[in-house]
Amino acid sequence: MTGEEIPKARIKRRRLFRLVWIVPVIAIAVAAALVWQRMQDYGPQVTVTFADGAGLRVGQTPVRYRGVQIGEVTGVRLSRDEKNAIVRIRLTKSGAGIARDGSQFWIVRPRVSGFGQISGLATVLSGPEIAVKPGSPDNASKYEFTGLETPPSSIEGGLRIVLRAERPKMRVDAPVYYRGVEVGVVHKLDLAPNALSADVHIVIYPRYATLVREGSTFWDVSGVNVRGGILKGVEVQFESLRAFITGGIEFATPPGTARAKQGTVFFLHDEPKKEWLSWAPKIPLPPEK
Repeated sequence: MTGEEIPKARIKRRRLFRLVWIVPVIAIAVAAALVWQRMQDYGPQVTVTFADGAGLRVGQTPVRYRGVQIGEVTGVRLSRDEKNAIVRIRLTKSGAGIARDGSQFWIVRPRVSGFGQISGLATVLSGPEIAVKPGSPDNASKYEFTGLETPPSSIEGGLRIVLRAERPKMRVDAPVYYRGVEVGVVHKLDLAPNALSADVHIVIYPRYATLVREGSTFWDVSGVNVRGGILKGVEVQFESLRAFITGGIEFATPPGTARAKQGTVFFLHDEPKKEWLSWAPKIPLPPEK
């Protein structure tokens, strides 16, 4: 024996946690927190059926109410009969109440209507978006809807009636007059159920709803009315510049008739009779708000 100490082996334990793992762990934690936060913001999922889903993009097309984003398109597919687009929407937690009966969805695209009226201009660059008008808060929950082809009327309340005509000349947003005062607007044009005539859907503003009675008569004031001759001269008449461009409707009401109900159907005449223009009923109007 030499007396030298025999070297002892040292066992060095390998560290399970190295400094290099800190960055990935932090990244995973942050990603998990963001996912969790996103999941907390999720509301219910609804599906809306549209006739055309052109321009809608998954993960990009927003759903807005009063300018606030309350959802996002998460899927677009064809219906089984290939006639419609089925759009899947994930609402946010704040917009969860929109998923109820009576809510109306429509696609906002650039639209020119009426005289100088342009809507949806902001979507020219950003692409279309989906807007919604919620149903009554008392309505039951609902998760499947049929989308509107045109925006719903912005007029709250009012009297909605239908004028049946062979070939109406007015367009959407055309004015409706009573004694030369605008008291309503054309909301939609459509074919009658039998397709033999056209239906003009109009909305009378709430303050003037009492003017429409069961015996009221409506006539077309679109375009220009030319009267006269060589000796008397030529008289050119049109209701207004707006009616000249978009078309228009005027009506008269006889005295002593009951108020018209929602959805009443009237016939739209080409021109008025003299007796209609002589009607002068006294109909009180509520004060202007």
